[in-house]
Amino acid sequence: MAGVPDKEPSEWELIEDQLHASCRIFDVRRQFFRHPGDGREGDFFVLRTNDWVNVLALTRDEELVMVRQFRYGSQKLSLETPGGVAEKGEDPLTAGLRELREETGYSGKNARILSFCRPNSAILSNRCHFALVEEVEKVGDVQFDPNEEIETVLVPLTEIPSRISSGEISHSLALNAILHLFLERGMPDTS
Repeated sequence: MAGVPDKEPSEWELIEDQLHASCRIFDVRRQFFRHPGDGREGDFFVLRTNDWVNVLALTRDEELVMVRQFRYGSQKLSLETPGGVAEKGEDPLTAGLRELREETGYSGKNARILSFCRPNSAILSNRCHFALVEEVEKVGDVQFDPNEEIETVLVPLTEIPSRISSGEISHSLALNAILHLFLERGMPDTS
């Protein structure tokens, strides 16, 4: 078949890396790469930002603590797992527990990182870590960032698959986090 490589793709060589724009939560880097085999060259743009973390917070009653908030990119409300940016040098688990507490007022036990993903490795340099926290309960008030307005929603695990199927849960990082939760614990019995 034409156009299908018969060998593993090459890792291109970074020739030049320049700051193109510095924004509040990321830098846009203009990077010039060269193919090691045939010498092709190309200009690419990469967003460099801190790692992120999404938190899978489970109550004793097998409810997933989720948040509903307005998202500027989609201009819609989004039901998703709590999370946010890890500060420079901050451990992802520490960041996740901080974000959970700030966004929902919840805290819990047996906190651990399940896995991570690369949100969009075509243009983003960072990773998104998935933290699991069990036996969570409300322990304090929320502490929103200046532009946050968040509703905490407890969703029984048994309802998660139908809320995904209906499109109510559509945030890609929340979906990826939930996948890792189900890989860890198995699919909930929805019967």
